Amino acid sequence: MAIRERLSGNEAVATAMRQIDPDVMGAFPITPSTEIPQYFSDFIANGKVHTEFIPVESEHSAMSTCMGASAAGARAVTATSSAGLAFMYELLWVSASMRLPITMAVVNRALTGPININNDHSDSMGARDSGWMQIYAETNQEVYDNFIQAVLIAEACRLPIMVCQDGFITSHGVSNIDLIEDEKVKAFVGEYEPENYLLKHDNPLAVGPYGVSPYYMEIKRAQAQAMKDAMPVIRDVANKFYDMTGRQYGFFEEYKMDDADVALVVIGSSAGTGKEAVDRLRSEGQKVGLIKLRVFRPFPRIPLAEAMCKVKAVAIMDKAEGFSNSGGPLFNEARNSLYDLPDKPYAVNYIYGLGGRDITVEDFYDIYRDLYVICENDDPGDVYRYVGVRDSRY
Repeated sequence: MAIRERLSGNEAVATAMRQIDPDVMGAFPITPSTEIPQYFSDFIANGKVHTEFIPVESEHSAMSTCMGASAAGARAVTATSSAGLAFMYELLWVSASMRLPITMAVVNRALTGPININNDHSDSMGARDSGWMQIYAETNQEVYDNFIQAVLIAEACRLPIMVCQDGFITSHGVSNIDLIEDEKVKAFVGEYEPENYLLKHDNPLAVGPYGVSPYYMEIKRAQAQAMKDAMPVIRDVANKFYDMTGRQYGFFEEYKMDDADVALVVIGSSAGTGKEAVDRLRSEGQKVGLIKLRVFRPFPRIPLAEAMCKVKAVAIMDKAEGFSNSGGPLFNEARNSLYDLPDKPYAVNYIYGLGGRDITVEDFYDIYRDLYVICENDDPGDVYRYVGVRDSRY
């Protein structure tokens, strides 16, 4: 029977880690993810896990620790945010190319500058092409559930994975959560038994060798194939998780999309505010819907396009600026997925929430109104927009 608790998102991740009982955690504190290794180190000190906790001098070293442990055959985890993730930047590519299934909790926080410690998605989106899988959570319950699933996904695909949640909004906000019994989580993730690893005496190997030109491209192609092959793995793990808990997860969640005329696509905790706007507008007789993207890497191009094609116009929301002169990262990938379809909706981009700027139900009202205007005029207008900024010209 599920255990009812009240936990912050950071406590939820630390609890999931305790139940998984990984072999190694390399960690360095950075706001707002600091509490995760803090809570987890308490579990270690109290003898509740057998994890080797390695406090290091930087986030770069934290990832180096996880890489060495994973290459040696250990189950490794870590946590970071913002500049900490940026400091790991080089090693994100290296760990992905070495096909090390490290599970990392990323508590999303804006990147400086100017100096800011609040939430947006610029950190993880900045690492979107590093070869790491990425899963995002709306709620504390989801980040707990996602982390447990992520360990299995990473090890099945032999790719590292980021489990992302919104800094301070869910990481420090406390909510009701249903925990799974310890023994069920342990049985779910099982023991990590890699096929090949550095400490396997009967099969010596090199990890991270120099990739000369005749081999480098084949390695990258293999990584790309592994990311494609992760799609059915994510689905299978979600089905297994549903069998254990009754909680269903997919690549995204469709909210009141069956008969919707217009819709939003959004990532993270802002989906909750968007759903409230949907409910209110539905009560006024307006057929609006919402798609909450959970899995950003691998990008669910075909199923997401099919979902967006249910409506006449869609607003794709980015909590990160891509500085590309063509919209944010989610917009560019989601809109690209529509390109070959004959009956595609109008798609416009809204940059929002940078540096922790609030987005309200009223803001979502305005966006839905914009979508109806697009449908009425049969013209998307400017597809690259900002919401919640004092003057969009600057």
